Amino acid sequence: MRQSTRIAQHIVMKRLLAILLLLTQSALAAGTLRYGLEFDPDVLDPARSGSYTDRIVSSWMCDQLLDVDRDLNFVPQLATAWEWAADGLALTLHLRPNVTFHDGTKFDADAVRANLARYRTAPESLRKTELKPVTGVVAIDPLTVRFTLAAPYAPLLSLLANRPGIMLSPATLAGGSDAIVAHPVCAGPYSFVERVAQSRIVLAKYPGHWNAAAMGPDRVEFQVIVDSTVRRVNLAAGALDIANRIAPTDAEQVAANPRLRLVTSPSIGFQLVSFNLDHGPAAQTPIGRDPLVRAAFEKSLDRAALNQVALDGRYVPSNQTETPGSRYWSPDHPVPPRDVAGARALLKQAGLDRVAFTLLVGNDPVNTQIGEVIQSMAREAGFDVTVRAIESLAGLAAERAGDYQAAMVIWSGRPDPDGNSSIWMSCAGFLNWGRYCNPSLDALFAQGSATLDPLARIPVYRAVTDIAQRDRSHLVLFHFTWLWGVSDKVTGLVPMPDGILRPAGVRLTPSP
Repeated sequence: MRQSTRIAQHIVMKRLLAILLLLTQSALAAGTLRYGLEFDPDVLDPARSGSYTDRIVSSWMCDQLLDVDRDLNFVPQLATAWEWAADGLALTLHLRPNVTFHDGTKFDADAVRANLARYRTAPESLRKTELKPVTGVVAIDPLTVRFTLAAPYAPLLSLLANRPGIMLSPATLAGGSDAIVAHPVCAGPYSFVERVAQSRIVLAKYPGHWNAAAMGPDRVEFQVIVDSTVRRVNLAAGALDIANRIAPTDAEQVAANPRLRLVTSPSIGFQLVSFNLDHGPAAQTPIGRDPLVRAAFEKSLDRAALNQVALDGRYVPSNQTETPGSRYWSPDHPVPPRDVAGARALLKQAGLDRVAFTLLVGNDPVNTQIGEVIQSMAREAGFDVTVRAIESLAGLAAERAGDYQAAMVIWSGRPDPDGNSSIWMSCAGFLNWGRYCNPSLDALFAQGSATLDPLARIPVYRAVTDIAQRDRSHLVLFHFTWLWGVSDKVTGLVPMPDGILRPAGVRLTPSP
């Protein structure tokens, strides 16, 4: 009797210990995912934001109406299906049922209508130009919404898979932009907890999310760590679980660490130089006034050497907003070789011997090094470039205010060509900080966006490239290869060509 009792107690204890172990492992597997970002994100208001890192945070916090897959196909998110009208003048979305915002209110067609009204009309909205072809948004029933258009508008799906597709709670909208920035409330897998500027943003798993079972960690803490090497060291030490945008020069060390993984993806994102052509006193420079001077500056650059010296040869030298070799990329404009003598000849043609200007770059070591290599190359051709490293949000504020002569910036890329070019180069483009304006180019953007057949759009956007290569309001330097450092505790992560990691399927498990 006593023996059987002891055996039974032993079995119960083993089962209790096994349950405790499982619970402990489950707690560890949920836990807090620590995600290192290279820049402090912009405001977490999709109507006002414009930085790449804010999209990373938003992808964990807020669903969009649509999303894209690894092949850049549009896929359901808050909308489960959609169809164009036969004449291309309306787009009908069918919404996902039983979705709630983080404050518990229901997501429905009226919420879509309210969000789009703000994106289209609010004074603070940077989305107005992108959504200008949308003439109305009508709630057909609680789960059906129709966009009406002044003309067919091919980029609309791409926009709804981006910031204009983020839906905020109508109650938060009623509080205005300051309330949104202070505590954004949307429909997504993780809800906002706190933000400490230049330090961290904390999110908590939202149990009411329609796909909550696919979400792993209980909390996500985004930490701002500007230096890639510091991100890598923190990752190796276990202080981070994901390190965003590992520097190419740090990639080999991540790959060689048995406790880490180097995760990569080809990219539709690119880095470019924006010139101030007509935005305030800072535009009154030779490089802002004269396309010949900008052409000379481009001839001073060796993109392939820049890639090798500063980026360990891991990126793709590029001079167009479309990825080299892709559908809308123009073979008529390959990456030009360096030509110092040609650069000097163009400066002489412009009546100049030397040209001085300031180039804003991000204050991380990689961008600073890129700026210094550009500085050295350009000096030989007659350019005295002052490289000014600046914190990301301060740089964004300077660019928006026209307080810059030239600035090196990044774009994570969009699946639609309009979203890679018109935002920078159309007269009213929301990232056209230098106020470049060419009516002929705007006419091409209008033609390209109104053409729904992808093949028919190719000659239009190649004509866009012809003008862009002549005027040089912006110079694309290269397309990225996305590089993430990931702890072996993280599983289920899917690299994406837009550089935005989605939370579904990601798990955090104890180290073996």
